[in-house]
Amino acid sequence: MTTFDCSDPIERRAGLEAAAHAATSGHLVVLPTDTVYGIGADAFNAAAVRALLAAKGRGPDMPVPVLVGSWTTIDGLVMAVPPVARTLVEAFWPGGLSLVVEHAPSLQWDLGDAKGTVMLRMPLHPVAIDLLRLVGPMAVSSANRSGNPPATTAADAQAQLGEQVSVYLDGGPSPIGVASTVVDVTGEIPRVLRVGAVPLDRLRDVVGAVEDATAR
Repeated sequence: MTTFDCSDPIERRAGLEAAAHAATSGHLVVLPTDTVYGIGADAFNAAAVRALLAAKGRGPDMPVPVLVGSWTTIDGLVMAVPPVARTLVEAFWPGGLSLVVEHAPSLQWDLGDAKGTVMLRMPLHPVAIDLLRLVGPMAVSSANRSGNPPATTAADAQAQLGEQVSVYLDGGPSPIGVASTVVDVTGEIPRVLRVGAVPLDRLRDVVGAVEDATAR
């Protein structure tokens, strides 16, 4: 277990290299994002994703989201990008919006019981973006034990996850400090499954009709 202070350019470069090597070797890493800290693994390594779930203390009934390092990555991961999803991506990525889409059936990954869907987000954090561009799509969940508050600093994450994680990238306190807003775009009308970093009214300003499934 090693922690790298990403405020130092030399240590940041070394940390990114170490984290990329760890992730591509099937190990877990903790990375800063704009919302909260995340615990991440190679999205295409099923054993690493299972280790991620075990580190959090939860099962496959709560599938792991995937972070991407560019807008265009989404095109290779889904069957077809719905127009409303494209509009939301252009408005809020990189940022605190996660989109639930139908993933391409050819993808060889096991993120949990996702029923053919995947939750995608492009984070607004330079360290996260740099790591994602080195590794590719990563399965990333909030860096905390299930039932505990999400970590907003690397120290918070380390206190909860300890040596189950190989590399911790310390990017300072999370700028937003709350989880992303989650929108399901697999149906005719976008459905908000979780209200977080992006308010509901901002979504409606961009795409009009949005169903708030959290209000039920």
